[in-house]
Amino acid sequence: MSAPLTAHIDVHRAGDRSKTRVSWLDSKHSFSFGQHYDPDNTHHGLLLVNNDDIVTAGQGFETHPHRDMEIVTWVMQGSLVHQDSIGHSGIIHPGLAQRMTAGKGIMHSEKNDSWSIDGNRHTEPVRFVQMWVLPNSPGATPGYEQLEIGDELLRGGLVTVASGMDKHRGQAAIGISQKSAALHAARLLPGTSVTVPDAPFVHLFVARGTVTLEGVGELWEGDAVRMSSTGGQRITATEPAEVLIWEMHSRLGG
Repeated sequence: MSAPLTAHIDVHRAGDRSKTRVSWLDSKHSFSFGQHYDPDNTHHGLLLVNNDDIVTAGQGFETHPHRDMEIVTWVMQGSLVHQDSIGHSGIIHPGLAQRMTAGKGIMHSEKNDSWSIDGNRHTEPVRFVQMWVLPNSPGATPGYEQLEIGDELLRGGLVTVASGMDKHRGQAAIGISQKSAALHAARLLPGTSVTVPDAPFVHLFVARGTVTLEGVGELWEGDAVRMSSTGGQRITATEPAEVLIWEMHSRLGG
């Protein structure tokens, strides 16, 4: 039996993230990603990727493969076109919960070219956060799911975006093939608050705006907090803000 976790809170500032910048992409990585490898920063709990991406109009990630990963994409601004090898094609926009199960293997592309579907050309960049968590088992059947949750977000509380946990059955907008993890989101007006879930591993990401975290202090856009064996703290917006919180009840390797 593994030793119990010691309560710990670790703040990671936006400016300390590694970055990938090319003509069409500005990507900031909370964890090791691609050529940016740090053996001391590979994951937290079950979360391996938390990429904050901005893609210019008409550009994006051409068709590429994934395997054995649950990939959740959260658009903050603009729109992103998803197309995959199992027949799904659609536009992801703010307020849409979306998940792709890579399973035993899938090909997909993600591009800022919604006019290829709706005919309405634009010049706006798309900004989105893409998050990867490990599934329960390898080799699953690839899959895709999406659901509009904009109305729920407008109410200001913590909304369960994606979950594979029994306790969120019937509450989560979409499912993931990981029974020990859930993603929550909140859009907060100044002075409003939500509570961090209590879990062995929690990852809080400030996707937009500024908040204060009880016991920590002020957090700005792009900041992240990794919590171990703790929770229950209040997050309060000091300006319009959006937060993404992963609640995880296991970690890589146990």
